[in-house]
Amino acid sequence: MTRALYGPGGFFTRAATGPADHFRTSVHASPLFAGALLRLIQEVDDALGHPDHLDVVDVGAGRGELLTALDALVNGSDLRERVRLVGVELAGRPDGLPKEIGWRADIPDSVTGVLLATEWLDNVPLDLAEVDADGRLRQVLVDPDTGLETLGRDLDAADRFWAARWWPDAGLGDRIEIGWPRDAAWAEAVSSVRRGCALAIDYGHLRSSRPPLGTLTGFRDGRQIEPVPDGSCDVTAHVAIDSAAVAAGTAYRIIGQREALRGLGVDGGRPPLALASTDPAGYLRALSAAGAAAELTDPAGLGGHWWLLHEVGIELRGNI
Repeated sequence: MTRALYGPGGFFTRAATGPADHFRTSVHASPLFAGALLRLIQEVDDALGHPDHLDVVDVGAGRGELLTALDALVNGSDLRERVRLVGVELAGRPDGLPKEIGWRADIPDSVTGVLLATEWLDNVPLDLAEVDADGRLRQVLVDPDTGLETLGRDLDAADRFWAARWWPDAGLGDRIEIGWPRDAAWAEAVSSVRRGCALAIDYGHLRSSRPPLGTLTGFRDGRQIEPVPDGSCDVTAHVAIDSAAVAAGTAYRIIGQREALRGLGVDGGRPPLALASTDPAGYLRALSAAGAAAELTDPAGLGGHWWLLHEVGIELRGNI
């Protein structure tokens, strides 16, 4: 999985295409998403007392779509001269990225402001295990060219410890996605925030409702496909959100995207029909925005994301 996603010619490191060519995220769905995150950034800025420099770090930045949208939104605001937008991505700096946006391969050591990770953790590589006929948890091996799976050795102690705590009661044929590498990655990311907040947004599940057969899948050209780890497709699995939350070692909140976006002003309500007669163009704009908001908050789609929010040295007083 590591080689397929991040090795030479891997899915996320090759220059020819970006993630947006293969799957749709909240960032790509509507500028309303960036607008909501800007309101969160402004709340953090208020809580920090409007520092001289406010960091906004996007981990797993793709081709910089979210940062580009935020860069446009801060024009004309007090944040323009103070905000430092930085993308973290193993792929090289995208062509045409605004010069105000920084680009690097690793997370900065010190962040004062907001660290964002939108659909990053689901692409942090992990191992899979399956319960065999004897009740043993065994590693799932995969042929990198064909995707053919076989069962390998028993899990080691670290994997068994994580599974016992965070994915208990697995039965015959059940599959477990061993999430501690995501926990470690998120804990390291959160530790970089000196004051401000860290926010992970991703598909995920909680200990009370782990999927028995796991969630590993692939995406290519907008279609869901078998997750063959040959570098030609995204290979992804949902995140054990509660495990990642605890691993960070700081206070946290787990919020559904629908609730979070509504708290930040994205509600998906239809505009009043009377507006169609008094301001037809305005009505159409409002109707379009309502449709985009509905997509972002649909619990069967993007609205099914979890928001994992850590406040570090501050207390947010907004509606999220």
